Amino acid sequence: MRKVIGIGETVLDIIFRDEQPIHALPGGSTFNAIISLSRAGMKTSFIGETGNDRVGRMIIKFLKDNGCDTDCVNVYPDSKSPLSLAFLNERNDAEYIFYKDHPNDRLDFTFPEVNPDDIVLYGSYYALNPVIRPQVKGFLDYAKERGAILYYDVNFRASHQHEVMKLTPNLLENFELADIVRGSSEDFQILFKKDDPDVVYRSQIMFYTKKFIYTQAAQPVELRADGGLKKQYPVEPIETVSTVGAGDNFNAGFIYGLIRYGITRREIESGLQEEQWDEVMRCAQQFSRETCKSLYNYISQEFGEQMKV
Repeated sequence: MRKVIGIGETVLDIIFRDEQPIHALPGGSTFNAIISLSRAGMKTSFIGETGNDRVGRMIIKFLKDNGCDTDCVNVYPDSKSPLSLAFLNERNDAEYIFYKDHPNDRLDFTFPEVNPDDIVLYGSYYALNPVIRPQVKGFLDYAKERGAILYYDVNFRASHQHEVMKLTPNLLENFELADIVRGSSEDFQILFKKDDPDVVYRSQIMFYTKKFIYTQAAQPVELRADGGLKKQYPVEPIETVSTVGAGDNFNAGFIYGLIRYGITRREIESGLQEEQWDEVMRCAQQFSRETCKSLYNYISQEFGEQMKV
């Protein structure tokens, strides 16, 4: 059975509305996607770390309870688990404040088994952080050599804007390693001060990979791919409760679609047919839409049961 390996941060997400906390739950960009994939019946493994505290224990238990392998989650005895505060506006979009002591970051893990056509999800500051870059890059190189599909979610927050120059070499390496790159309009505005998907694709992405997904909140998803394929996927209007996990679950749904429809790395390298893109994009939008209907960062267990194949 193909599996999905996520590598990323773990946090406790505290969600605010009208300046009052209304919900708290385990989170992290890759973490959220891995939970949804686990609930949809995918075989999953998570690489990351937690603090040696009540929050860390809760996060590991949550992964296990949802069927995710935690052998590569490290618990550091002298550290606290990070927090993320998400402040919802009137449209239920979130503004974030993060509390994490990045200089104390470490990452020590043995590589999980990686087989051909497994899928590795990486992204956010975690995939750029200079402190743990050697370990992250080492694993991504290994996964690529083993024939895995690498999916990169840029997910670059404004809080790291002052580090763009320093992080650019790692960003370009991530583009080069990736089979598929997804980023939001906000990501590329922060990184490159560009907000046109064609300009971003031609100037920043296509030299490294031809497969590029550009999301822009409620506006259509833009696809640029092999053979000059250029397509828009409208976003269905819905009543949102929270958009905190929308992008993470777009990633989860896309990866779910790759496995559900038996799409291999060889097919991705040779170029997917338009119909294949349509199928995986439908799954991506379905997962994302489902997540926006609740305060949770992942699909519901009921929805996951419906998606099991």
